[in-house]
Amino acid sequence: MSEEVRNAEYLLDCENISKSFGGTHALKGVQLHVKPGEVHALLGENGAGKSTLMKCIIGLLKPDDGTIYFDGKPFQAKGPVDAINAGISMIHQELNPEPHLTIAENIFLNREDVRGIFLDKKKQNQRAQVILDNFHMNYPAQTKISALTLAEVQMIEIIKAVSTQAKLIIMDEPTSSLDSHETDRLFEVIRDLKAKGVAIIYISHRMEEIFQICDTVSVFRDGTFINSMPLKEVSRDTLISMMVGRKVTNIFPKVDCNIGDVVFKAENISGKGFKDISFEVHAGEILGFSGLVGSGRSETMRAIFGLDPLYGGKMYLDGKEIHNKNPRDAIRKGIAMVNEDRKNYGLCLTRSIRENISLPNLPAKQKGLLINRKREKIDCEEYASQVHLKAASIEHDAFSLSGGNQQKVVVAKWIMANPKLLILDEPTRGVDVGAKSEIHSLMCQFAAEGLAIIMISSELPEVMGMSDRVIVYHEGSISGEFKREEIVNERVSQEDILARAFGA
Repeated sequence: MSEEVRNAEYLLDCENISKSFGGTHALKGVQLHVKPGEVHALLGENGAGKSTLMKCIIGLLKPDDGTIYFDGKPFQAKGPVDAINAGISMIHQELNPEPHLTIAENIFLNREDVRGIFLDKKKQNQRAQVILDNFHMNYPAQTKISALTLAEVQMIEIIKAVSTQAKLIIMDEPTSSLDSHETDRLFEVIRDLKAKGVAIIYISHRMEEIFQICDTVSVFRDGTFINSMPLKEVSRDTLISMMVGRKVTNIFPKVDCNIGDVVFKAENISGKGFKDISFEVHAGEILGFSGLVGSGRSETMRAIFGLDPLYGGKMYLDGKEIHNKNPRDAIRKGIAMVNEDRKNYGLCLTRSIRENISLPNLPAKQKGLLINRKREKIDCEEYASQVHLKAASIEHDAFSLSGGNQQKVVVAKWIMANPKLLILDEPTRGVDVGAKSEIHSLMCQFAAEGLAIIMISSELPEVMGMSDRVIVYHEGSISGEFKREEIVNERVSQEDILARAFGA
């Protein structure tokens, strides 16, 4: 690597970076230039090369060709610790905390306070508590990570990155599990960091956030650099076309379906995090649930699916009262649920696509005590095709797929189960704009076939764009309900729904 010293205009300067895995070119001579105090958006579909370049920057991968300059000098980290010591920190999209350690221990992992040869836990807890209080996180620093929600773990990862006093922070989908209130808090932190001269690389599929917080944008497609420009000079539609190489006319392709009879009804149900909830969803209907993270939306669906107990109330499926002691009960009765955390609860990443799709459907593939493998493969290929899965073979590991295709595998396995009610918790979390549009189209297709769908989303445009009705939660209770016609005719706005989410 050259010892050339670069102009100090850029804090990070990546020139002609290439990286291949076997015969696959993940990066082909890409470039990225980030200035101090700049919030630089990095856009591209899943598989465009964004994460590969970030891994090259922090030392998880070594480029095959090209040069990375940091702070004006050639730089090649040997690993993430080396990058942190140099002033580069990263918040990964796929969270990987240590669940059995405390919040303080996670924040200062590999940077522990010591007194001689011993850990100084008291000092470490005090330092962590100050940071938590500054972020308005109402938890003692000694709390185990396992006690936190997914959104709270995401905030801890953000706090951890900021606490390193880095010159450059890479944020990969930092708001994917956050609600609007928590996102606003993150944006305050970003603006404060920017004012201090810290550079941010911001990777997100949420266009409204890109235009709200970022200064400059670079676009990758299929491992190549497409363009870089100030955000004020480019439109949302132009960016999407640059990302996907084609025009995406409608990210929310909602079609009106015939709304049939009531499929599922909840009557005054209560459980952990929610109380006295009543609603019904019909065949052919997409019922959206909105609200702040922690408002009880996901908790309600977990109880309906049998993951958590109900404390009271009644549930009905096709007019008959049901009791789901566990997910197996729910699946047998015709209820399926796509969890918001597909990596930990939706997929067996080291198993094949075929095994993932067939897992909850194995009893139907049994021939005596044995599995009918021929039937299993035919069915899995059929459902993989139905969700437009992009994979060379269904025998490939789920780990090898992009986020959007992983989500399609989860959807395929539940559609194969032929449910009457499909619950989708954050169905497009962390997937690119093209995959998002495809998943939305699948939802419309399933609804047209008579499936009842419940969709939980923290993205208001998604809830408003895809729902026949929207139910809003606030602190464990329903605080409002809106019909599609009210939204389409602009009698209800995002602000109206947010107001109900905040309890107005």
